[in-house]
Amino acid sequence: MWYAIISEDIENSLAQRLAARPAHLQRLQELKDDGRLFVAGPHPAIDSLEPGEAGFTGSLVIAEFPSLTDAQQWADADPYVAAGVYQKVAVKPFKKVLP
Repeated sequence: MWYAIISEDIENSLAQRLAARPAHLQRLQELKDDGRLFVAGPHPAIDSLEPGEAGFTGSLVIAEFPSLTDAQQWADADPYVAAGVYQKVAVKPFKKVLP
């Protein structure tokens, strides 16, 4: 089943994000390589694809996991969690309807 992992950053998280980004992206690449990644990306803090120093306010990952428990465990092990980037992470089942 698909699960949405919706994360909210702490304020001024850019430095922590940049430090943990390679490990974060590696885990996403592994999901992609396994054919389990639907979409992933950050939420820019301003209306721009390249927000610069404004940074990001959070992230969204939609990926396939065997269960909600597995999705939660994967989310809990995110390098951004360990680096203190996220202040809140919600994991919810996701039903793709369109397109």
